[in-house]
Amino acid sequence: MKVSGGVRVTNYLLSIDIGTSSCKVVIFDIDGNVIGSSSKAYNVYYPKKGHAQQDPDEWWQATCEAIKEATLTSGVDKSAIAGIGVDGQSWSAIAIGKDGQVLTQTPIWMDTRAKDICDRLNREVGEDAIFDLCGNSLQPSYTTAKIVWYKENMHDVYRNISTILQSNSFIVYKLTGNMSQDKSQGYGFHCFDMARGKWDYDMARTMGIDTSFLPDIYECHDVVGRVSKEAAMLTGLLEGIPVVAGGLDAACGALGVGVVEAGQTQEQGGQAGGMSICIDEYKAHKALILGYHVIPNLWLLQGGTVGGGGVMRWFEKEFADYEKSQAKYLRKSSFDLLNELASEVAPGSDGLVFLPYMMGERSPIWDPNAKGVYYGLDFSKTKGHMVRASMEGVAFSLKHNLDIAREVGVEANELRAMGGAANSHVWTQIKADVTGKEIKVPSSDTATAMGAAILAGVGVGLYKDFEDAANRLVKIKRHHSPNIENCDIYMKNYEIYLELYNNLKGLMKKYGGN
Repeated sequence: MKVSGGVRVTNYLLSIDIGTSSCKVVIFDIDGNVIGSSSKAYNVYYPKKGHAQQDPDEWWQATCEAIKEATLTSGVDKSAIAGIGVDGQSWSAIAIGKDGQVLTQTPIWMDTRAKDICDRLNREVGEDAIFDLCGNSLQPSYTTAKIVWYKENMHDVYRNISTILQSNSFIVYKLTGNMSQDKSQGYGFHCFDMARGKWDYDMARTMGIDTSFLPDIYECHDVVGRVSKEAAMLTGLLEGIPVVAGGLDAACGALGVGVVEAGQTQEQGGQAGGMSICIDEYKAHKALILGYHVIPNLWLLQGGTVGGGGVMRWFEKEFADYEKSQAKYLRKSSFDLLNELASEVAPGSDGLVFLPYMMGERSPIWDPNAKGVYYGLDFSKTKGHMVRASMEGVAFSLKHNLDIAREVGVEANELRAMGGAANSHVWTQIKADVTGKEIKVPSSDTATAMGAAILAGVGVGLYKDFEDAANRLVKIKRHHSPNIENCDIYMKNYEIYLELYNNLKGLMKKYGGN
């Protein structure tokens, strides 16, 4: 136990990030320095077309292993951990049974199985009525239709549901034994009143959702429980450590890069892409996503895209055998070598344009049938052209969402980049040039985890408020200013990008299963 003048000192924060591909545990000191970390992977299962699901129990197993490894390798005194924050991926529908066990794998944010249910509910309940309540259109990616899908396709599961949890609230439950629903993840439910931050039980019943499934709602920094004896045994933590409700990974990421006031915008470069513009008044757009920030009384107007850093992970896996073989000799990563190839190609990729719709697309087109497309290939194009065009296509999807936000009077000021893609200087500069926005890059690899840690720190009183925490912890590493000449070049390709989808969407719908 750390002691100063006979008083116990608790000056570490532990954060848990439940991502799409892995769980990451990070231990920070109160100045935001990483003291220890561990990451454990798990599977995504694709049993049928349109299905993308994960096993929450695998999340918990990975969490336990990562906590043990992070605490062991860091040598941190466990009695000095002041609190735990948890963030997680969006739009889970974790069915918890009356015995407290997980009843089935949960569809995740990429899952589109419930498209027909959405179409029916939009007709029967009314698109406008749904949107007016929750500020979001009803799409298959969200939690709502997944619950109804259980009801109509998994009768035994639905009959035995006690509670529906999100990814972070599931881990909080496993740590504390307490069920909760944080405000920032409320946007997954179309019976969530976005203006008031409360459940609308009438809408839940109208949509056919049992209201008993809906947990109590908490602010993201509220302490909802403490580490239980059982969880302490499984994780190696000490019993009694406070655990806050936590929040959406994108919202925690926004906090972790210092987005704490209106106009500041997080640019997401993880597996998925997108942006989160901080606003201090309710403004919604049917093509975008509206949710509460993890900071009280603020919202995030978001664009969530399938094509983010995952595009380059796919490209590296399928087309970079040479770079992977050379990396160890050059003492570089294969991604470093791909970045070098991209930097050798002129902005605009000599007319090669990429649609990054690698598993359908979310905002702003909301098309589960959308496909990835390279347009403009000829014998002059190289691997470098394809790498750069891939990066530019993801940047176009970011610009598309930013442009849509302007339609409701929401303007992004500076962008703050996070995620693995932010480590690429060339890709970040492409995004600055395409959007015409200055991009600041804080410590991108730990931004989401840091946001969750800040929630815990504010919740247990280590920081005065969120602004105090952000000023103390968030450190800007790089600035990228837009190159005006490149902006003009990219506008032509961006117009092709938009026209390509508009011309191909009918074909994509017709042959969506092929």
